[in-house]
Amino acid sequence: MSEAATTTGHAIETILLEERKYPPPEKFAAQANAKADIYDRDWQEFWETEGRERVTWLKEFDELLEWEQPYAKWYVGGKLNVTYNCVDRHVEAGLGDKVAYYWEGEPEDDRRTITFADLQAEVVRFTNALKSLGLKKGTPVGIYMGMVPELPVAMLACARLGAPHTVVFGGFSADSLSGRLNDMECELLITQDEGLRNGATVPLKVNADEALADSPTVKQAVVLRRTGGEVEMKEGRDRSWHELVEGQSDDPSSCPCEEMDAEDLLYLLYTSGTTAKPKGIVHTTAGYLVGVAATHHYIFDVKPDSVYWCAADIGWVTGHSYIVYGPLCNGTTGIIYEGVPNYPDKDRWWSIVERYQVDILYTAPTAIRTHMKWGPEHAQKHDLSSLRLLGTVGEPINPEAWMWYREVVGGDRVPVVDTWWQTETGMILITPLPGVTTTKPGSATKPFPGVDAAVYDEQETRSAPVGAGTSCCGDRGRRCCAGSTRTTGAIARPTGRSTRTPTLPVTAPASTRTATSGSWAGSTTS
Repeated sequence: MSEAATTTGHAIETILLEERKYPPPEKFAAQANAKADIYDRDWQEFWETEGRERVTWLKEFDELLEWEQPYAKWYVGGKLNVTYNCVDRHVEAGLGDKVAYYWEGEPEDDRRTITFADLQAEVVRFTNALKSLGLKKGTPVGIYMGMVPELPVAMLACARLGAPHTVVFGGFSADSLSGRLNDMECELLITQDEGLRNGATVPLKVNADEALADSPTVKQAVVLRRTGGEVEMKEGRDRSWHELVEGQSDDPSSCPCEEMDAEDLLYLLYTSGTTAKPKGIVHTTAGYLVGVAATHHYIFDVKPDSVYWCAADIGWVTGHSYIVYGPLCNGTTGIIYEGVPNYPDKDRWWSIVERYQVDILYTAPTAIRTHMKWGPEHAQKHDLSSLRLLGTVGEPINPEAWMWYREVVGGDRVPVVDTWWQTETGMILITPLPGVTTTKPGSATKPFPGVDAAVYDEQETRSAPVGAGTSCCGDRGRRCCAGSTRTTGAIARPTGRSTRTPTLPVTAPASTRTATSGSWAGSTTS
């Protein structure tokens, strides 16, 4: 048996031997967004209702799902705009003064409070700036930035304009950046002079210059000034973010939200490439937005006064779905933190929780285990009583880390939701519901309502023994989720037909689809 198989076997045995169970606290269950009867709902009714009530449509959809195996389309005929749903409609509803983001830079005195009205103004100004550069609906854009507020502003400006984006994690190399820019055939790159990480600068513009030397389709670059460090600005290509937005109108009527089809491309995001060449994952507009907004609402039990912190990086899918698009669609106040957990000291996270009275914290088991190693005294310095829900994401969590998280961070009183999903799915698929599910340390429990999950073996036999098969979603892919996503073989602008990949076994739930028509040809393989 291989070392990996042995490790996996031990992990499974550990979870099977775990006997501690935690039913939802009665007080929490009484006020929870999701009640037990949510699991009784028909999956089609569930996703149709969520689609009609969770987002605002410019034109209502005609049909929930068009499914001719292996071709699938969600919310057929619907028209909408993601940025309108994430920003404009909240301002129009009188929530302009509500905080959209508390941003905390790595330097402790570097903070900003951004309301939904502020966010709208910044997005509109930057969208107008992009239009002045000739960008329009369908222009592919690359984004290579640190955790600054201008990162979601850039994403939302692209979505407002109908320009699909690919965000590249700011820790990636110039080679990784150029590969992604070339694969998507980006015409513009948005970056910054430098990032800040653990008290040092990250040479984002230097890396970008190196990448652009090998990215012939990129003709223009917009550079945000973050640190003020001296960087080269190439004449005829590079433009200052600050100079571009100066004088631009922030009136939403000067830059109306582009009407997008339900199946239009929202963004392309690449897998990390740890096991193979990175795959470009295409997430389209309506299904993705409904999926992330619905899961965010029910799983994290967000309330109108919640202060929600997903401590991921926006460069990963977790940040796209549960820092930007899901929370903003729900009008939720969020936290964005620029730096590392131990700068300038190991209690930095807990000081943020206390300062902003965070009530929902969502982070990775790796981070939890790091805090375990540092010791409980750092969390114990701070008042964490505002927390009422904890979540984990990114990789399986061992029961010891789960218990430490619950007991030390959650005061042994709050539910823990251990979530399973992937870049390919775009939204959470397997998870507890905090007011319904009895949780067990190390277990992600059961599929989200409207999701049919199963394990298949190589003969496509459903319900293979634990550890012996490959995860998938049942009904040969159809009943996975509303998130219209695709993996890219030859990536294509989704102006024509697109396919879902339901063949088994697969390494991800079968909401994953492969684009088959259009005008860009990429080099990644699914």
